[in-house]
Amino acid sequence: MSEPANRIRRVVTTRAGGRSTSPYDTFNLGAGVGDDPSAVTANRHRLADELGLRRDHLVWMEQVHGRNAEIVTGPRAEAVEATDALVTAEPGLALVALCADCVPVLLADPVAGVVGAAHAGRVGARVGVLTAALDAMVRAGAAVDRIEVLLGPSVCGECYEVPAAMRADVEAHLPGSATKTRAGTPGLDLRAGLWRQLADAGVAKIGIDPRCTVEDTTLFSHRREGTTGRLAAVTWLERDGAA
Repeated sequence: MSEPANRIRRVVTTRAGGRSTSPYDTFNLGAGVGDDPSAVTANRHRLADELGLRRDHLVWMEQVHGRNAEIVTGPRAEAVEATDALVTAEPGLALVALCADCVPVLLADPVAGVVGAAHAGRVGARVGVLTAALDAMVRAGAAVDRIEVLLGPSVCGECYEVPAAMRADVEAHLPGSATKTRAGTPGLDLRAGLWRQLADAGVAKIGIDPRCTVEDTTLFSHRREGTTGRLAAVTWLERDGAA
């Protein structure tokens, strides 16, 4: 008897269509950025409803710019504490990474039926959050050579200016990330570094959403605006065509 077919779903939100007011206007999904909690709750409910998911089946993280990756097997009433990557093999359980310049990363092994979501900012990328996510994927039953990855919208290398010493430090830990900005100053391209890290680990299918959060005003950007909301990158597993 053949195994049930697995369908991987991936969604990245924009800032339009929610309840939040300026400077979080309008579809802010981040609960820890100073927005009205009732607006965030309404936005999160709408996200689940629009995706056809149970509201309690969105799994959120208390993101800390670390490298902890956790395997989840069921809904969580609260955000998973102090983690920046989630993995599951449970159909209909949607994993959420929140970002506003950092790189949201969505991973999947469609054969094994395992999905993952990671929040990879400069610090997390430097300390190996994606390596931890891949390890958790394998523990959950995935095979690295079958894993597909989407690197979501983030600040691009032409906009991400950093001190030269910081660029050198990140490059030492995440080769391929060092670049120059549009102005010719030291910069970081985290997606380029993460792409190389994934490829070196044996991941063959890597897609990149090329949008820059600083340049694209339909997306939230902390570097552009300071106080602002958070977009969500969401992934979940559907089996036999149903969440």
